[in-house]
Amino acid sequence: MSFEVPAHLQTDLHAQYGKDKIRVLRVVREGDWHQVVEYNVTVLVEGDIDASYTKADNSVVVATDSMKNITYYLAKVSPHVLVPEYFALHLGTHLVSRYLHIHKAFVTIEQLRWSRIPVVNAQGLDGAVEGHKHSFLRDGDDKRVIKAEVDASAGKDKLVGRVSAGITDLLVLKSTGSSFTSFIRDEYTTLAEVDDRIFSTAVDLQYTFTRVDITTPVDDKKLNFTLGESAKGSLWDATGVAQRARDITLKVFAEDDSASVQATLYKMAQMVLAQNDGVQVVTYALPNKHYIPVDMRYIGVENVTPPSKAEVFMPIAAPRLQPIQLADDDLDYAVKSDASKEMAGWHVFLFWIPAFCDLIATTLRHCLVESYKEI
Repeated sequence: MSFEVPAHLQTDLHAQYGKDKIRVLRVVREGDWHQVVEYNVTVLVEGDIDASYTKADNSVVVATDSMKNITYYLAKVSPHVLVPEYFALHLGTHLVSRYLHIHKAFVTIEQLRWSRIPVVNAQGLDGAVEGHKHSFLRDGDDKRVIKAEVDASAGKDKLVGRVSAGITDLLVLKSTGSSFTSFIRDEYTTLAEVDDRIFSTAVDLQYTFTRVDITTPVDDKKLNFTLGESAKGSLWDATGVAQRARDITLKVFAEDDSASVQATLYKMAQMVLAQNDGVQVVTYALPNKHYIPVDMRYIGVENVTPPSKAEVFMPIAAPRLQPIQLADDDLDYAVKSDASKEMAGWHVFLFWIPAFCDLIATTLRHCLVESYKEI
């Protein structure tokens, strides 16, 4: 049966399609020293593909199965496969260069953790521990997430790359060094002030690099990909930026005498920006994971007051609030702090999303790098 679209109906089509959940494990062998990466890859494309929707013309369709095969082939031949930011750009560059009617490619990579199993030095020297040459363990559920866009809208010889990267599901907990006091109290307030509490969260961090120009591949198969000039804190220092961002997150979380979740994550974001000149925007979302002291006074045991003496807690797993992203147009519907105004070249937005499971999120934009060099 054929369906006809009413002649008077006018539509504006913006089409994007691709392949999700392409699972890749790559082993790079350097003699008996092996390196492994495991990725979940999503590939989407845009371009002159409207006819496949409006006229059922599949001649403009790059099959999503082909996108999967291209991903596996590049995982085999790309010299950049071990760095997800570069691999994502390489894959996107190949797609927009090979297919003339494709103008944008979007590649998302979720990298799962694999770390070397620590073993005693094979020579038994002083009991030194080192990573095994080819054996690995998953030492955490946190993941690196990379989102890359390769844009050929201005021409195949004027490719532009945009990349954001970060961490999700980094579960952390500190048993003291956190408080929450002096907040507004009125007839609606039931929350008690605490000067000592457990602070636990699953860190969701995303940072966005300055856009980069990408060299157009000139080989027949459009497989070449050239990295830009390496500079500390830039996209071409992606591995270094990732390590610094993770280290900053953990160090600030552990050592900050936290007056609130938002105050701590603001310090994290400031430091990530300050130490990486090529990062323009940093976003943290820290959903609170609550641990409630168990009241044992019914059997004559004190485990509630003072909070610093509480030792047995009940983890609260639900309900959960999923992180949301707020655009500028949404600000009227959020609670906007006084810190949202421009301060010394920085635009800062902080949002409090009320729910049973608190979510604290912030976005910092790097407007003037020099304004923060002394901090």
